[in-house]
Amino acid sequence: MLEKERTFLKNWMLPLAMTAGAAIYLILHYVPSFSEEGYMAVARKLQPILVSIMLFLQLNTVAPTDLRFHKWHFELIAVQATLFAVFAFMAMSVAHGGGRILMECAMLCFICPTAAAAGVITSKIGGSLPGIMTYTVLSDTLASLLIPLMIPMVHPGVEMSFLASFWAIIKRVFSILVLPCVLAWLIRYLLPGLQRWLARYAGWAFYVWSVGLTLALSLATGALVNSGIGVLVVFGIAVVSLICCFFQFWLGRKVAKGYGRVESITAGQALGQKNTGFIIWLGLSYMTPVTSVAGGLYAVWHNLVNSWELYQKRK
Repeated sequence: MLEKERTFLKNWMLPLAMTAGAAIYLILHYVPSFSEEGYMAVARKLQPILVSIMLFLQLNTVAPTDLRFHKWHFELIAVQATLFAVFAFMAMSVAHGGGRILMECAMLCFICPTAAAAGVITSKIGGSLPGIMTYTVLSDTLASLLIPLMIPMVHPGVEMSFLASFWAIIKRVFSILVLPCVLAWLIRYLLPGLQRWLARYAGWAFYVWSVGLTLALSLATGALVNSGIGVLVVFGIAVVSLICCFFQFWLGRKVAKGYGRVESITAGQALGQKNTGFIIWLGLSYMTPVTSVAGGLYAVWHNLVNSWELYQKRK
């Protein structure tokens, strides 16, 4: 019986984590005897730490020499940069209001870097962990360069220099991406026995991610509840984020289809699975604040896609 329960939890971990994250916030927010402030403060601090731990566990199975660039990496980067620029210029041509908010949401969905957690699902559905880790580095670099250039054009009133914006974004991704890499690879070359021991527990990254996903959905639900926007705007953001999500999963696979099945799966995850906490932070910090809701809704969509992909893989 215990084995059946374990299998059930493993198969349905993602939808369960998503439901739990939203439910926890709603209970704390709407039940008078509870308060969400303490929980949300912990969630904001703990969620990126869990992502770093998850990435560290994965990187113990990947050597630096495994991170090799392929042609499809640069094709996806070009597509991502073009889509971001197109919607940025569209946003600049639209007056402030609902239409502009939707254009800004699309901007964020396209420029957002690949989720550090993407390697977990990619490995489980037959993709390449080194391939997606390489693209994660590229997409973080792209975001760090283009966002400081384009955001002041979309929001001229935002006072930030290129270097200040660049540094703010680099600090955001450094602790999540760079530190786990450096630590894992130092251990690989200085303490190979410890590296081999840690590699045996790389599968735990999936469960660490599930806890992090629960916290991320709580944060996303909080952003939506406290946004103060109308139902029609919420519906519009939901539709835009849904289209952006499905389109990017499809486009990634389409671009890399000619390079083989493994590369196609990897490219789909690389372009479709996003660091949605980055979208929320960027929307609140530099864009129209309600655009942060797109990050929460995108988190729902891309994790539903992941749940479906895992189900198809089990079949």
